Amino acid sequence: MYETISIETDARGVATLTLDRAEKHNALSAQMIDELTQAAKTLGTDDAVRVVILTGAGKSFCAGGDLRWMQDQMAADAETRFVEAKKLAMMLNALNELPKPLIGRVQGQAFGGGVGMASVCDVAIGVETAKFGLTETRLGLIPATIGPYVLARLGEAMARRVFMSARIFGAEEAVTLGLLAKAVPADALDDAIEAEVVPYLTCAPGAVAEAKRFTRWLGMPITEQVIDQTIAGLVDRWESAEAQDGIAAFFDKRKPDWAN
Repeated sequence: MYETISIETDARGVATLTLDRAEKHNALSAQMIDELTQAAKTLGTDDAVRVVILTGAGKSFCAGGDLRWMQDQMAADAETRFVEAKKLAMMLNALNELPKPLIGRVQGQAFGGGVGMASVCDVAIGVETAKFGLTETRLGLIPATIGPYVLARLGEAMARRVFMSARIFGAEEAVTLGLLAKAVPADALDDAIEAEVVPYLTCAPGAVAEAKRFTRWLGMPITEQVIDQTIAGLVDRWESAEAQDGIAAFFDKRKPDWAN
């Protein structure tokens, strides 16, 4: 059914949703975005599923947006850019509003959109060797569509420490920032995830779903207007000279003109 992700559900109703492009460091391609959107719908409406664990195959959790996909958007017309950016935005929104607990099992690095993927989880636990970074500005882009979820998780003060600089930071700082709940040795990760899963299995599923919806209502509003503004921001950046040079420089293995 899926080619870029996989889903396995155990007898307890614990579903593991795995980003399965290990050879591409689980970068978010157009196909993966579509499949994740469908998976969120499927898992959200499956009464047998009690908890969802989001993780990645291989060494990386998620390296962010697939650069070939970005390159395609920059070569497309404005209407196509908007449509593709909206698919990305609505995938993140679907995971954020999943009516099941979503637990991030961050087994490796997370950059750009990967930080966004961790941010839509209700709780994320990572290995202590993991590296993180909102690296979009290195390419002349901005963390637009992931922005509302990163700000909701970190808060503005913490987000401003890493949102614009593209600085790489470690798991310990990710805990300080609020991106991760805790960082553990690799051999302790599964036990830490299990400790987050077990309490939910004693809770009423409908009450859990309603409580999650209530936290979204009480928390930072991520409305349709906010989402549309992030889409417009991403599309504008794709059209900028800085982004054109930044993406080209990445593939040419050179510094962009504006980098020291």
